Amino acid sequence: MTGVYRGIDELPAGFGPSVAAIGNFDGVHRGHQQILKAVVAEARARGMRAVAVTFDPHPERCLRPASAPALLTPMAYRLSFLAETGVDAIVVLRFDEKLARLSAREFVQCALVDAMSVRGLHEGGNFRFGYKAEAGVPELAAFGAEFGFGLAVHEPVHVHGLEVSSSAIRALVAAGDVRRARWMLGRPFSVRSRQKRDRGLGGKLLVPTINFAEYEGLLPAFGIYVTRLRVGSQCFESVSSLGIRPTFESAGFALETHILDYEPIEIDETTPLELEFLHRLRDEEKYPTVELLKAQIMRDVAKAKRWFRIHRAMHPSAS
Repeated sequence: MTGVYRGIDELPAGFGPSVAAIGNFDGVHRGHQQILKAVVAEARARGMRAVAVTFDPHPERCLRPASAPALLTPMAYRLSFLAETGVDAIVVLRFDEKLARLSAREFVQCALVDAMSVRGLHEGGNFRFGYKAEAGVPELAAFGAEFGFGLAVHEPVHVHGLEVSSSAIRALVAAGDVRRARWMLGRPFSVRSRQKRDRGLGGKLLVPTINFAEYEGLLPAFGIYVTRLRVGSQCFESVSSLGIRPTFESAGFALETHILDYEPIEIDETTPLELEFLHRLRDEEKYPTVELLKAQIMRDVAKAKRWFRIHRAMHPSAS
């Protein structure tokens, strides 16, 4: 089981030696997965602990809060994906003014050498660290030579000719391009939340529609999507509407999911929900009458069912 430590003060005595990677790891995408796979492989070969070091909140939230991005993976979600890479420990450093003001040398000495006894480090070529991002890979290599740890620098991962990065994935998701985002993530972009509290929770869900509660992370562009809904251990094919429901005046924002292969399920305010965005069907539109909207919804449902039929035929072993 992967250990999670909230700061270096929580690390036990004799924590190292270790092999580590440092990063925000937003999305834990294919590039991150490649780096962490190498961390685990080196740690196993050398009989050391494999460690992912990340930050909370995202540094941009501290340094430039007005322009900080909405995240692909809020912290609880990120920890789950990091654990799936096989690392032995995740160290979450609180990014605050004190940490931001550490020089590159102070960070290496305090966090990597003294606290974690790092013997091997894996990073991407654009890694920056220290006060005002003063240092990069060349400085990190020099510190490694001085303090006795090796540095492996990884080239960017490319998928279908696209360079994988968290910022690129955020831009794709924000534009509604969940297909290319899936290529880069290595899995569908998804949202984890709960059912909205005003929907009468506490018993069986007797209608095939779930309205999601507010979500702190990044959401795709407004529109209609083919989705997959996970309710606890159960999984349903679905079609989802994300937006302000313009046909209904002053209806407000909603993320609403209609289950296609519906069966009654037990649900309450603690039931975990995960919605995977698989394919974008269309933009959100305003219709002159409710009847025309209903007709369009039926066409959306038909298209979603066809998408799943084709997907099952092409990927018979997929869940």
